[in-house]
Amino acid sequence: MGARDGPTLITSVQRAFRLLEAVSTHENGAPAKQLARETGLPLATAYHLLRTLVHDGYVRKLDDGGFVLGDKLQTLHVTGRGQARLSRVRPTLAALRDELATAAYLTFYEEGEIRVAEIVDGPRTPRVDLWVGFQDAGHATALGKTVLRELDEESRLDYLSRHHLADLTPRTITSPPELLRRIDSSPMAPAVTDLEEYSLGTVCVAVPVYSGDVLGSLGVSLSADRLSRLEEIRARLLPVASRVTRALSLTM
Repeated sequence: MGARDGPTLITSVQRAFRLLEAVSTHENGAPAKQLARETGLPLATAYHLLRTLVHDGYVRKLDDGGFVLGDKLQTLHVTGRGQARLSRVRPTLAALRDELATAAYLTFYEEGEIRVAEIVDGPRTPRVDLWVGFQDAGHATALGKTVLRELDEESRLDYLSRHHLADLTPRTITSPPELLRRIDSSPMAPAVTDLEEYSLGTVCVAVPVYSGDVLGSLGVSLSADRLSRLEEIRARLLPVASRVTRALSLTM
């Protein structure tokens, strides 16, 4: 190979990152001239890159002309921490998938919504067709009903007041009082089941998990002809959920 062989580097990207690093060292902001001097960039180049970074939200320009890090970097930081947490539990979810021959799902209750954080499936363990988003189907899924079961009364009523209980299959429970009654009297508690309520031919079972103080649920889906395995699967899910909670709650 030639002496110049190697990765193709984009100089403008490198310069932008150098500017971001320089900006991060000045809590109260620094002017473009100072940042250009610290990074060894021509002043015109520094101005151009800073304008671009301000436009895209990575840097913010203060009234005195100084530059500080922008809100988008904080968003990336929070997202990155979330991804790092999920990376801790993906192997556990994959092992659960392989052991039970089912797709595995992880959700969290964030900002008043039940959101899917991770799905681990495979060619032999396909996920259920998410034809209706979880934000509109929490009442019809084991994952969503598990979250509702763990919420306090005020939070439950708030969620139900903001979500129409759509009739997704002939087995979907669309009455809020009946939904809560069945959740509270689940014979598999703390696990909750979805018996073809979201999708005909598919049953699910889920148990609660936590990421710090954030409530979530861990569940699996399987074909309705495997209904007799629900107790066995529940027994396996509970210790796995405890492991997932411990991994998610580790301090970064």
